[in-house]
Amino acid sequence: MELATLVTHGAHGVQATHLPFLVDEPADEGGLGTLVTHLARGNAQFGDLQAGAEALVLFQGPHAFISPSWYENRHTFPTWNYTAVHARGQPELIESAKGLLAVLDRVVAHYDTPLGGPRQFRAMPSDFAATRLRAIVALRIPIASLEGKMKMNQDKSVADRRGVIAALEKQGDAQSLAVARLIRAQPDMQAG
Repeated sequence: MELATLVTHGAHGVQATHLPFLVDEPADEGGLGTLVTHLARGNAQFGDLQAGAEALVLFQGPHAFISPSWYENRHTFPTWNYTAVHARGQPELIESAKGLLAVLDRVVAHYDTPLGGPRQFRAMPSDFAATRLRAIVALRIPIASLEGKMKMNQDKSVADRRGVIAALEKQGDAQSLAVARLIRAQPDMQAG
């Protein structure tokens, strides 16, 4: 499960919402899987989804600013290294209480249970839960296409990338370290 951005286009233009997504494995060998999430009925995208808008879901991976001062050859410009996956599909609304509860149970199990939280979602008073369930809708998005994006200084020399790796590792934050690992994993970085 990952936080991603759901993008739709409808009567009010382009809309975007940041949501947690579950990723279900494909049912058949040729499939790409299914994304599952939920959102508020009051969200402007709910109207787009009711009208049958196609969805674009953007997953962002590690990313970091890259300074030209980190290169051996400094006659260049600053840039940003990043990874991302774009998934497209036709959303299917899940509006039944049973279907919503199934999605919410999975979200709670994925996030709260590992933190030691008691899974007591179904133990809430039924009138309280019913009010909340009427305010949301769940979505299934069978993935029709996936597109990976990656910019990790592939156009730079090995020496320049080594400089970037060293600078990112010196910064020491999780994003910088993840980008450094991805640059180091490039095939031509393994030799020498």
